[in-house]
Amino acid sequence: MEYKLILNHIDSPKDIKELSIKELMGLANEIREEIIDVVSKTGGHIGPSLGAVELTLALHRVFDTPRDKIIWDVGHQSYAHKLITGRRKEMHTLRQHKGIAGFPRREESEYDAFGTGHAGTAISAGLGMAVARDLNNENFKVIAVIGDGALTSGESYEGLNQMGFVREDMIVVLNDNQMSISENVGGLAHYLNRIVMTPVYTYLKADVWDLMDKLPGNISKKAKDVTRRLKEGLKNFVVPTIFFEELGVRYIGPLDGHDIRTLIENLKYVKNLKEPVLVHIITEKGRGYKPALQEPARFHGLSAFDKLTGKSLKESRVPTYSDVFGETMVELAHKDKRVVAITAAMPDGTGLSKFRDTFPDRFFDVGIAEQHAVTFAAGLALEDLKPVCAIYSTFLQRGFDQVLHDVCLQRIPVVFAIDRAGIVGADGPTHQGAFDLSYLRCMPNLVIAAPKDAEEFRNMLYTAINYTKGPIAIRYPRTNIPDDLSIGRSKLKCLPIGEAEVLKEGKKGMILAIGSMVYPALEVAKELDLGVVNARFVKPLDEKLLKKIVGAYHDTPKIITIEENTINGGFGSAGLEFFSKQGIQVDLLMIGLPDKFIEHGSRKILLEKYGLTPLKIKQRIKKFLG
Repeated sequence: MEYKLILNHIDSPKDIKELSIKELMGLANEIREEIIDVVSKTGGHIGPSLGAVELTLALHRVFDTPRDKIIWDVGHQSYAHKLITGRRKEMHTLRQHKGIAGFPRREESEYDAFGTGHAGTAISAGLGMAVARDLNNENFKVIAVIGDGALTSGESYEGLNQMGFVREDMIVVLNDNQMSISENVGGLAHYLNRIVMTPVYTYLKADVWDLMDKLPGNISKKAKDVTRRLKEGLKNFVVPTIFFEELGVRYIGPLDGHDIRTLIENLKYVKNLKEPVLVHIITEKGRGYKPALQEPARFHGLSAFDKLTGKSLKESRVPTYSDVFGETMVELAHKDKRVVAITAAMPDGTGLSKFRDTFPDRFFDVGIAEQHAVTFAAGLALEDLKPVCAIYSTFLQRGFDQVLHDVCLQRIPVVFAIDRAGIVGADGPTHQGAFDLSYLRCMPNLVIAAPKDAEEFRNMLYTAINYTKGPIAIRYPRTNIPDDLSIGRSKLKCLPIGEAEVLKEGKKGMILAIGSMVYPALEVAKELDLGVVNARFVKPLDEKLLKKIVGAYHDTPKIITIEENTINGGFGSAGLEFFSKQGIQVDLLMIGLPDKFIEHGSRKILLEKYGLTPLKIKQRIKKFLG
């Protein structure tokens, strides 16, 4: 067969409607080859997408998209979907600036029914579409595809609960590969495994129910009443708790998620049902690519790699802030047995893998459940432990109420380690950490800090676990550390809360920089005769130092704030509020991210585009200085 013989002729789902099962199997192989080839160059979420190829083909074969709505929860399993919905020729631009997005995006295609990127949203969104369909007297199907990892999200349960209650005509496909990003944890994972291990109930129930339908009407109704009572006893005998059906959602499965014929037959059957249905399929994460099967956690999402070996194309690896965090956490835990770590399905991404392996009894992966993670940490802290809750900036947004209500309101000393703060890069607007300074700064009793380098980061962590007056949030970027510190070399020390440091004096004005922008500020200040303050803390500000700085100028002082956060409500706003409250007149320039969602692209490109490189900062300041 000629390479890509079938895929090269697929420009829309209509092109797969008449393919034979054998041709669909061949197309699945071609799609996997294409995904591996593209992602090896661009990076991306290869494991989940390789596991969902047959499911994608079956869905588009059976349903009439885009009239029928397919919602890909999270969306990292949608690469095959993108390939067969008119984006095949642009697929090489995946996750590149101005190219195809790494997640479903409504602006990109009519086949992307709902923009996703965070777990657990598909059922709620789909239910909303289904209810609106009926109110508008329209006729189409709604299918939410959700992974077993995303099913640990609280929003998924909320959606299932209402779906079963209102008895809405909607389909949920549970794509179960026993993995979130890392291995799944919690009671639900064990429950799904039990269903997989005891499928006899499902098949027996379906056979008996179909038989009852073939009986005459009056006999059928009585038989079904009896069968329903028998079913309850059978259910308790074979599978102790059929969770989904108790919610009012009909359960079908488990099915082989790589058997296209079986998937098509069952989806055709489900398509004709007029009730809430959950179809449970079993797939293999990384299917068809040996390196992804051997390291499923690493191949969930990664940068460019050698597709023959699976090895990263990066020649040398400079330590990142995540590495520093992980190493320092192990060091702190050795010194203090009360230190515990919590993460929400991100042990590898947050750098906590070594902590998990070293202190398994003091490590807690709660799954994709950020709200629970925060309040769970609060409970730990109230019993004299020192919890460090490591969550990405974009995902901590989901625990906003818990941080405010359960932690800050009660002044509970929880440490929030906020990874991926600022520009993250190719994962795009759903993952950029552009808002954490703004959404945290409004919370009373919360200390907010950001380190300029590895040494300061270590000291901030040490300070945070020894701070007892309330919670502390430390935010740091997804990038290499700027200093040459060997991890673990420096002696840890506590930093005075709210105390900034003057790194350089200057005659023409003063730059107030925070976190990742401190070193770029120093580079710019050398050429422009400006002073530089490393603020360290966004809340509380070093008000004493700020008054001293502005008091040293005879004319209206020129102050520049620089941050890797949206300007709205961020560090610059904190400075502006302080000067206004004190009645201090300053000429202020705030440099940061604009009031918009930041698109996907490399960190380097986006920093350049939004004016946060030394050259771009210098140009803006020179214009400001006149």
